[in-house]
Amino acid sequence: MTGKIAVSTTDAPAPAHTFSQGVRKGPFVQVSGQGPVDPATNEYLFPGDVGAQTIRTLQNVKAIIDASGATFDDVVMLRVYLTTRDDFAAMNDAYGEFVVANTAGDVLPSRTTVFTGLPREQMLVEIDAIAVISD
Repeated sequence: MTGKIAVSTTDAPAPAHTFSQGVRKGPFVQVSGQGPVDPATNEYLFPGDVGAQTIRTLQNVKAIIDASGATFDDVVMLRVYLTTRDDFAAMNDAYGEFVVANTAGDVLPSRTTVFTGLPREQMLVEIDAIAVISD
């Protein structure tokens, strides 16, 4: 596989604008930023609960990773965007629970956390990912 292909799944929310859920080129997979959206209804879930939003967001990221042919163990980087520093501890706890439960080996993905504004007021967290598919 030398060209880039769009990764798409109904197990994650449809893109809200002009971008792909994910893109795979060779062994590399980039997942677009995901939020706490129910893929069946496109509704934002768990208002005010950053822990629950983090889990739903990571479930969406994982669905796109799975659709690409990768597994969560292939994830090398997760970037977390939070709207407020006050949510860091709750996000971190939920994130840790999900990542440990979905990683088979001892090597966890690297991570960056940024505090910023997000496109929707309901979004307390957004997460994107990079995976490299092993042979």
